Amino acid sequence: MLNLAAQTASVRDEIRAAIDRVLDNQSFILGPEVEAFESEIARLCEVPHAIGVGSGSDAILATLMALGIGPGDEVIVPTFTFFATAGCVARVGARPVFVDILPDTFNIDPEAVAAAITPRTRAIIPVHLYGQCADMGRITTLAERHGLAVIEDAAQALGAAFDGRPAGSLGTAGSFSFYPTKNLSAAGEAGLIVTRDDELAGKLRFIRDHGQNPRYYYHCIGGNFRLDGIQGAVLRVKLKRLADWNECRRRNAARYDAALNGYAIMTPPVDPRCRHIYHQYTVRCPQRDMLQKHLADAGVGSAVYYPLCLHQQPCFEDLGYKEGDCPVAEQAAREVLSLPISPELTAAEQDYVIATLARFAPAVAPQS
Repeated sequence: MLNLAAQTASVRDEIRAAIDRVLDNQSFILGPEVEAFESEIARLCEVPHAIGVGSGSDAILATLMALGIGPGDEVIVPTFTFFATAGCVARVGARPVFVDILPDTFNIDPEAVAAAITPRTRAIIPVHLYGQCADMGRITTLAERHGLAVIEDAAQALGAAFDGRPAGSLGTAGSFSFYPTKNLSAAGEAGLIVTRDDELAGKLRFIRDHGQNPRYYYHCIGGNFRLDGIQGAVLRVKLKRLADWNECRRRNAARYDAALNGYAIMTPPVDPRCRHIYHQYTVRCPQRDMLQKHLADAGVGSAVYYPLCLHQQPCFEDLGYKEGDCPVAEQAAREVLSLPISPELTAAEQDYVIATLARFAPAVAPQS
């Protein structure tokens, strides 16, 4: 599914040199490598502020804390996403309000968002799932009308864009993850927040370091959300190649699109307003489990992101949701399958994946 070793091999010497810089200056927590990385990401995202944190989850959590969201508040989130999007809302004591997704892009449905807004709503967290931006035009319009914050969960979307504007720059703040499987991957856990809001950026820098400034003088209750210097150094090396790696993903996606045209498998549609960077290439198939087994038997990796919607998870049972509340997302959870798409995927490997898909009959038989 993903060959991390091949990517590491392509930059191994530069990564070792970058780590040596940190070992030499002993700046293991934050420090000059993190500051340089923050500046580089801020330029990429066309925002004045980037704040490195320990993970993508920390990015969402710290932003919620900085916005003062807590008990009694509601935050609207898509039910079809990674757990952290809603888990962070619950961790600050607020209530995650789950809404359905659009059937084509898998992203949050703006009409469902509009219907879910109440006097308790404080924020919307649209997720740019699989590397394609949510409909930020409609979402930001709703947010402005109701005075809500918009926290973009762009964990899978660094380098993506909506209407020519970078993911993460469209809302109140944007959160990124650099988990090892992401398009830009750390050598462990790492994350980052971007924002145009000077005051919010200042609060976030306090909050990521226990709320202190200067040391041992605490302005607010924060946490240990600091980004390691070694991770900042590694990410700087890889960031120089991100645009090329994203283009490789886009080319691989185009090859899949062309080769699978006419087969009974739904390839991922692209919103024409979006630049999709294909963190995942996710198809739909009613016989998904059979297809995944067929691929596995042939030695082809695949993954299901995600097999159970958040409103159906046991940890959120007390919120009172039931099966059928988000039917589009529930159907997607039964049908989605992500195929190998990484930049290291060779043409021969991709041809093998395509040929293996074509042998899956009758679910993936040419349509007349």
